[in-house]
Amino acid sequence: MQCPFCADDGNRVIDSRLARDGSEIRRRRECDECGRRFTTRERIEETLPRIIKHDERREEYDRNKLLRGVEHACVKRPVSTEAVERLVDRVERGLHESGEREVTSDLIGRQVLEELSAIDPLAAVRFASVFRNFSSPSDYEAFFAEISEGSSPGDPPEAEGAAEGMVRSLRARR
Repeated sequence: MQCPFCADDGNRVIDSRLARDGSEIRRRRECDECGRRFTTRERIEETLPRIIKHDERREEYDRNKLLRGVEHACVKRPVSTEAVERLVDRVERGLHESGEREVTSDLIGRQVLEELSAIDPLAAVRFASVFRNFSSPSDYEAFFAEISEGSSPGDPPEAEGAAEGMVRSLRARR
């Protein structure tokens, strides 16, 4: 492992810890040449399926792209970075466990929507507006109706109330 500060190859591991639900090892290292410390992370190299886009293009799965999309939907919402990371981890785990060589972006989007709806319905609406390409208020209204129908008794009442309030607001604008 090369030191990021002086590019020397000599360093030693000071501390190792499991991170991210045990799927990653975090190692703290110290450079023998300059004495500075840095952190490295080791992950098992997983083979994830290729993604089939709506226009039939195929591309490699990109965790950062999915993470950015979910984070963008959660801007200014009470959703922690850890919750977003766990959501993306669960999606990745599902992809890995599927054993498929290719999956559609629609399948991934539906899974993210389902998980995001349970965390924060308004963040789910933001994600859905891009994923489902909403073009009119009726698209939003239909989505809020889906959320309201699909909410379970364990959901927080303020989430259900926010969804219903948005539906009423959309109806009033017509």
